[in-house]
Amino acid sequence: MSDDFFRALAHRAAERYRDRYPRHFAFGKLTRDPFFRHVLEHGLIPPQARVLDLGCGQGLLAALLEAARERKAAGDWPAGWPAPTAASIHGIDLLPQDIERARAAGGPGATFDCADIRTSEFGAADAVVMLDVIHYVDKTAQDDVVRRVRAALSGGGVLLLRVADASGSLRFRLTLAADRIAMRLRGARVGRYHCRPSDAWKRCLGQTGFRVEARPMSAGTPFANVLLVGRC
Repeated sequence: MSDDFFRALAHRAAERYRDRYPRHFAFGKLTRDPFFRHVLEHGLIPPQARVLDLGCGQGLLAALLEAARERKAAGDWPAGWPAPTAASIHGIDLLPQDIERARAAGGPGATFDCADIRTSEFGAADAVVMLDVIHYVDKTAQDDVVRRVRAALSGGGVLLLRVADASGSLRFRLTLAADRIAMRLRGARVGRYHCRPSDAWKRCLGQTGFRVEARPMSAGTPFANVLLVGRC
């Protein structure tokens, strides 16, 4: 997939947002954050998957998958890239304004709840996405969320968990600083973060029954992000 194609796809996804700020935020995030293109390019969401997006924000993943589905249905999809065929996507986030935006931009198979991932029902899923969210809850809650995610994937599937690789590095400190700024811009309270080194996360997921692969996920950014792909 060429850069021009993906930018056009991101633009189509961003156009699903009615207001100027969320539309510009969507385009900037989709084109600058390597996660979104990586998910499509590598087919990390299984065909006809029921997707659970924990900490979904304004529903960027749902908007991107819907834009990709439309392009594929129109016969305009790059050869060699897996087709985006998620059957449904369910997003959960704490911020009411983001959930309102997500509902306005989501496709026919998308639903969104304003709820806390520590207490909300997950149901059954084939793919669970947690993008830069689990560090907002403490270690006990993190372990419980991971166990409940594994139960939601009891029929098999994949967890896509992106975390900041905790260390004393400048890249890690920049990651947290950028996150705090982004949360303030979203109007959210910023409390204490609960980060772990990626190796500790790999052990946690392995002990919960996942086969884990770590992928660097900071290309083109100054951050210390790692994508952990956990398969059941």
